[in-house]
Amino acid sequence: MLYHLLAPLGKMILPFNLLNYISFRAAAAMVMALGIAFLLGPVIIRRLHALKVGQVIRAEGPASHQAKRGTPTMGGIIIIAATVIPTLLLAPLTNRFVVVSVIAMLWCGAIGFLDDYLKVVQGQSRGLVAKWKLAGQVSFGVTLGVLLLVWPVVNPASIPASATTVPFFKYLIVTFAPWLYVVFVTGVVTGFSNAVNLTDGLDGLATGLSMIAAGAFAFFAYVLGRVDTTSYFLLFYLPGAGELAVFCAALMGACLGFLWFNAHPARVFMGDTGSLALGGAFGTVAILLKSEFLLVIIGGVFVAEALSVMMQTSVYKWNKRTRGREYADAHRVFRMAPLHHHFEKLGWAESTVVVRFWILGIFCGLVGLATLKLR
Repeated sequence: MLYHLLAPLGKMILPFNLLNYISFRAAAAMVMALGIAFLLGPVIIRRLHALKVGQVIRAEGPASHQAKRGTPTMGGIIIIAATVIPTLLLAPLTNRFVVVSVIAMLWCGAIGFLDDYLKVVQGQSRGLVAKWKLAGQVSFGVTLGVLLLVWPVVNPASIPASATTVPFFKYLIVTFAPWLYVVFVTGVVTGFSNAVNLTDGLDGLATGLSMIAAGAFAFFAYVLGRVDTTSYFLLFYLPGAGELAVFCAALMGACLGFLWFNAHPARVFMGDTGSLALGGAFGTVAILLKSEFLLVIIGGVFVAEALSVMMQTSVYKWNKRTRGREYADAHRVFRMAPLHHHFEKLGWAESTVVVRFWILGIFCGLVGLATLKLR
């Protein structure tokens, strides 16, 4: 909104001309998001305490986690508000890249909020029944896939609506049949929102990793939205994609601000409200940037966490069916899944697991950035 009001005045009032630069608005969005998180955080945490919205702790989890019982959850509201408000103020609301990303975050956040509400407020331990949560995620994925086919955000003459790029290769694209593209988009959004959800199990873990991923995607959005940089790096030019740098920078600032309250020992957890919103936002940004395979690299830790759960569950069910329950209980792939709990069971301190996973997240982000030249 501020962009639409003040940017046109740039020719008359010189400072307002800064709003015509994406780099300035991205930096301003990150600072504004950080400030909003600092301001809203204490207010929302006090409100959650008053409502007794306490985190549900798994009985089979590490013993140290039992001390977290009662810590308020649903703190993802802070992240969503601190991301959406600066984006709406500093990004053009006529840009479909921005609008779709904001809707994705709000949609997936609403699914997570409903699950948290049923789980911790209504006392339904199963939260939002898994099939209904999945239905909400799939419905968004299908809607997004169809929308991008009918109203592409990029001119199909530049890159087909149902195509995606491949990291490490110049101008190589994979084009899907329309129906398969919808399935692909649905899988990306659903899979990654659940991957972030599974990673959110230690103080600051998912928050820090999300901050790193948001920074990487902010850089990619800026590069892909400029004619000169795409020409230099031999990438597909995506007109308008640069505005996603504002959204991603705001997301980065929101996570940084939330980390102030979520660092060990956490005063608040993001809950499904935050984790599903973050995962849905990352999946959507990757889809809009035609960089879905890049998401696997930048979000490598999230992917590893999700794969650990899939491996643990699959092997356990197979052993239980073929060799019996006792054998299955004694021969697990990991001591506990998701992966971060496995290392806790090995004796690593929670803060050690978090910091080392952050380091791996930075490594994944750098590998993602390296794909710009290693092609």
